[in-house]
Amino acid sequence: MSGLHFAAVNAEGIVADLDLLPAAYRVLLKLRAHSEAGGRIEIDQIALAQMLGLSRAAVNAAIRDLVLAQLVKKQRAGVYQLNPMLAAYLSPEDAIAAVRAMPKSERLNSPGFVDRYRHAVAAYQDQLAEKRRLREDAKRRQALKAVS
Repeated sequence: MSGLHFAAVNAEGIVADLDLLPAAYRVLLKLRAHSEAGGRIEIDQIALAQMLGLSRAAVNAAIRDLVLAQLVKKQRAGVYQLNPMLAAYLSPEDAIAAVRAMPKSERLNSPGFVDRYRHAVAAYQDQLAEKRRLREDAKRRQALKAVS
């Protein structure tokens, strides 16, 4: 990555406003350090966990947080893509072209970006709570069947 010098914007202030999980900031920095021009990264969660001294579960939660924040996209197992506004490029023209090509709603400086992240986190937490409720209901029904 020594040849990558150009970023589209200075996005650190916006990222700091997100109040990500502490491990998510560490994972994001490690992903940026290992990215190709344009922000593509090939690395698995086990390798990330080992590099950072974290558990795989912590890395998984951190990546989920980064995905909810639209800072990283998971393309497939072990392959990630940084938001174009966080990626490094070989030239300023490449950086500008990448940002122009992305949907305005995914831009870190779009109005309401932080609020959309908070809403996505709340929706995810609601989904988890609903799954827990459904599991508990299923356990109760199973216990009632066993008693009858």
